[in-house]
Amino acid sequence: MAAHFDRRLRKAAVTTTVAAVAVAALSASQAPDVTADGNGRQTTADNVPTSDTPSAESATGNSPYYTDLPPLNSPSPAPTTGTPTSPGSPEAGIPATVLDAYKKAEAELRRAKPGCNLPWQLLAAIGKVESGQARGGRVDAGGTTIGKIIGPQLDGNGFALIKDTDNGVYDGNSSYDNAVGPMQFIPSTWAWAGRDGNGDGKEDPNNVYDAALAAGHYLCRYDWNLSDQADLDRAILSYNNSQDYLNTVLSWLEHYRRGTHEIPDGTGSLPVGRSDDTGAGASPAPGRTSTSTPPKTPGTTPGPGKSPSTPPTSGETTNPGGPSTKPPKDPEPPTSTPTPVPTPTDTVHHLENAGTTGLTTTAGDTFAKRISARAETKAGDAVGKVRIRFTVLGDTDAAFTGGDKFAAVTTDASGTAEAPALVAGEQTGEFTVRATVIGRTLPGLDYKATVTERVADTLTRTTDTELTCTPGGEFADPVAVKATLKGAVADKVAVTATLIKSDADPTENDKGPYFKDADGKAVRTLTGRKTDAKGVLELPKLYADDAEGTYILRLTTPGGGTLDVTLTVAKAAETTPEPSTDPSGTPSAGPSETPTAEPSTGPEA
Repeated sequence: MAAHFDRRLRKAAVTTTVAAVAVAALSASQAPDVTADGNGRQTTADNVPTSDTPSAESATGNSPYYTDLPPLNSPSPAPTTGTPTSPGSPEAGIPATVLDAYKKAEAELRRAKPGCNLPWQLLAAIGKVESGQARGGRVDAGGTTIGKIIGPQLDGNGFALIKDTDNGVYDGNSSYDNAVGPMQFIPSTWAWAGRDGNGDGKEDPNNVYDAALAAGHYLCRYDWNLSDQADLDRAILSYNNSQDYLNTVLSWLEHYRRGTHEIPDGTGSLPVGRSDDTGAGASPAPGRTSTSTPPKTPGTTPGPGKSPSTPPTSGETTNPGGPSTKPPKDPEPPTSTPTPVPTPTDTVHHLENAGTTGLTTTAGDTFAKRISARAETKAGDAVGKVRIRFTVLGDTDAAFTGGDKFAAVTTDASGTAEAPALVAGEQTGEFTVRATVIGRTLPGLDYKATVTERVADTLTRTTDTELTCTPGGEFADPVAVKATLKGAVADKVAVTATLIKSDADPTENDKGPYFKDADGKAVRTLTGRKTDAKGVLELPKLYADDAEGTYILRLTTPGGGTLDVTLTVAKAAETTPEPSTDPSGTPSAGPSETPTAEPSTGPEA
């Protein structure tokens, strides 16, 4: 929705006597072939290519934005006491992580689209107008906003009509779209413009690194050269199709170009004055909370930091004791720009490894050593009070304590920042942890870390049952083993089971017992099986082919655990028949014998 231009001019007049000059100059700098309607919206669509943009013809769907203008440097004499001036003013301070995201996006666009000439200050200007620099830098160490920033639903009631395009995934609204995140992308634009700016494998509009990089690519998408004023205007208008929006962004762009500084995350303040306000005291739209003082209208008590002597209206000066009068001519702009005072971050030339070596641990364990980096000047002197961002990169499930892939740590007096403890996941292999200086585009410092698989030094069977089987049959009992490491249970340890030819020949056998795969085919080597929480592994059922004999099942683990299990395949023993018995049940007398005749004693008497 178009901004209330008159209110913005009043606010600018309260801030400085030269606001009218700046606004006039900025208005004159818009593209010459742009026509605006009564609400300040561009009406000539020829200036904004729309071949790959949503029907709303803007990144934000022309959602509301903050209309405050920045304070401007005043000419001599010095500005009224209490009026902030850049670069040291609060408005010139950008939260550290947010500033880092803008500068990293600029560096990436220099590489990917060097002809675009995108300045990070443009991203800062849009981020200020869209979300007040992510609500004053309320982001976590990885750059994700603490709580989502959601604009009003675009239901055609005072705003554009954009029906839901993401099923509520980004904005939580399954009826209409809402602008989302620190750069206020509507879901239909994010679907094609989203980028992964922090290397975590996700494209999240709520992450300032992702959103800033996406905004950079969006502004550079038509081979525009943003060092050319006409192309710059076209790019900004394509972000939000409003002339007032253009003027506001250009004003902040110039403000940040004159000088800015880094402030801690979460300490920034939101601007006041939203383009959807209906009057003084209007509530901000959903997702756009503000802690700043509402703008004051002429005749009211000055707000915090404003002097009662500040001119009340645009183009007028106060004449003590008499009516206000017009100045005879517009004041000249300042002839010099204050030199910013270097911050500790500005003096960092590079990062050095602060003694971190040997980053290796076993899956599931915490790395014994913590990663530490030292911020140094070009001469090698330590720089304290600098925020270092540690990021876990690569295909790994390792993370810092608490599960975060990011950690932001401030260097101590010795210039050293130590990352939280790094915990390995179950995924083995090598990955990288990168240290970077938040707020500076400097080469990162990489640390290589390695996760090795879990180990066991001993394997034992859980039972002593003999394992026998007849040819063509199956073994009645499965093989179950327990793994230990130095006597302690070794859980989640990989066990390899191979039916080998002999104790002297550990190659896989081609006959005898076997396992079955999912298709029922014979398999004589099993891999990928791991012990449970008690260190126990039970192997699948074993089968036997027709070959008789004694066989060896060899089980091994990383770490040296080895166990040979004997398997016997033999025919069933033949039973010896019992001696036969006659029907009467009397045992046979065996071979017949001829009875011996008694000696004759002669004829009977």
